[in-house]
Amino acid sequence: MQPHEHRLLTDFIEFPETEMQARADEFLATSKRRHSIRSFSDRPVAKELIATCIKAAGTAPSGANHQPWHFVAIESAQIKKQIREQAEQLERSFYEGRAGQEWLDALKPLGTDSQKPYLEHAPWLIAVFSQKKGGIHSEDKGTNYYVHESVGLATGFLIQALHRSGLATLTHTPKPMSFLTDICGRDRDNERPYMLIIAGYPGEDATIPEHALQKKSLDEIATFL
Repeated sequence: MQPHEHRLLTDFIEFPETEMQARADEFLATSKRRHSIRSFSDRPVAKELIATCIKAAGTAPSGANHQPWHFVAIESAQIKKQIREQAEQLERSFYEGRAGQEWLDALKPLGTDSQKPYLEHAPWLIAVFSQKKGGIHSEDKGTNYYVHESVGLATGFLIQALHRSGLATLTHTPKPMSFLTDICGRDRDNERPYMLIIAGYPGEDATIPEHALQKKSLDEIATFL
């Protein structure tokens, strides 16, 4: 078997150890300022900025480098209205009993309900889709591997890119999300809606639930062996 072509790593930047810690501290501080909000301004956000953030998401690692994701960036008021109507219909059934009492009790500290006005008010919605088939080229139809993990990584990259560019975000995962496939005109046989990300500037009345500010300590989330 012939080895595949490789190229030397030339764009890695090594920093002094003291600067490494400072950069890690800066990233932690920046990450702490990322909050999920539910009140967005309708101030416009440039398409180019959203496109750059999606490009950053596309650099995420993926199984066999198949990049099994597709992002639909939605600015259209008409399409956002359709999404809100469909999402709220599902949310009403969720809060009226489909979720189960334990789940509803877990959500109470966040103060959420079935009303999702931000789906129309925010300047951008980004629907994230996972792909069962694909490959390194858009026309490929091979099996994609570690799809859920790969798309999760790309979505995390996207959220951080939006945050670091100066935008607020919210993740929204109505179940089932098949209506997004139809509204966005995606391939129902190959693609599955993964998540909906709301992006824009915070509204003047934006708040953060105290419950959401409670983060587990390092000892609770990590073990060093």
